[in-house]
Amino acid sequence: MAVLELAADAPWIARAAAASALVLHIGGGGLGLVSGAVAVTVRKGERLHRAAGTVFFVSMLTMSGIAGPVSVMMGDRVNIVAAVLTFYLVLTAWMAVRRKEGETGLFEIGALLAVIGVTVAGVAFIFEAAASPTGMIDGQPPQANYIFAFVGGIAAISDLSVILRGGVSGPQRIARHLWRMCFALFIAAGSLFLGQPQVFPEAIRQSPILFGPPLATLVLLVFWMLRVRLTRAFRPAVESPA
Repeated sequence: MAVLELAADAPWIARAAAASALVLHIGGGGLGLVSGAVAVTVRKGERLHRAAGTVFFVSMLTMSGIAGPVSVMMGDRVNIVAAVLTFYLVLTAWMAVRRKEGETGLFEIGALLAVIGVTVAGVAFIFEAAASPTGMIDGQPPQANYIFAFVGGIAAISDLSVILRGGVSGPQRIARHLWRMCFALFIAAGSLFLGQPQVFPEAIRQSPILFGPPLATLVLLVFWMLRVRLTRAFRPAVESPA
């Protein structure tokens, strides 16, 4: 997130609001990274996992909820879409386990419309960057736009499927929750370790070490998807006949 710069003669309340937004954004992102790392590594469903997941949920909504409006004020379209996608992923992941099995409502329809907007924006930015002499969009490299288009498209298809089927249940419900939480964590990790290398010691700013946390998040995402889909670990127990 770029810093919202104010004029030297800006009112004190505006400067206080900008400073508070920065602190909440950085604090939310840092807490989200720590709690997310705990949530994806510990045993699912236990008290520690639920507690870490709740902290991650609140932290990431705070981070992305602040980044979105600030990016609007700065005219930073790429970060606007990144904030919307992160907010959407965390909120729909949370709702996946809060909803009763086989239940949908207006929330799912609104979420579908939001992620369609993310997908369309990603595709539009890809073409705009390709037509730009610099190959960039708003001064930023185009790689994030492919993520918006690809992940947004997958999420939109998933949302449409859930709406048409009237809800989701069983392992599919757990998978929906996990992949969205994991990818939100990947966005946060990528934003810090790859998007803000200047905050790290100069000796590692150009080092492949910074790729480690985002890649580890993707590895864990794949691991949990395979575990949920291919094993019986998350399938409901079948009662033995009396």
